[in-house]
Amino acid sequence: MNKFTPEEIEERKKTIFDAMGKRGQKQILKKGYEDWDPFAEPKDPIDIRKDKTKRTSQSLIREFLSHIDHDEYSNTFAQGAFEMCLGIINNEEKIKGMFEFARWYAALLKKEGHGSL
Repeated sequence: MNKFTPEEIEERKKTIFDAMGKRGQKQILKKGYEDWDPFAEPKDPIDIRKDKTKRTSQSLIREFLSHIDHDEYSNTFAQGAFEMCLGIINNEEKIKGMFEFARWYAALLKKEGHGSL
């Protein structure tokens, strides 16, 4: 997009936005029109996207669950762990909040002598 002036880029952005359905526009407005970049490179497909340690979501979840006795967790537990894994790799705000709360709560339990969950 470097070959266009900022005005041309903004005009193209507005054209793309105006051509979208109401639902798509609503999502963009919710996140912020100014921050929206319709010209950004697409993200990697989820199965090859990697985290900071260069692991895929599948390798991370396998590694995590291998440290837990299979008889001690349910499918719901594994599903929750996988959702956290995907959220962390995708840098989702909701998951960041859940993660930080869990860290804070674990420290609170330890501080007050309650052990862990």
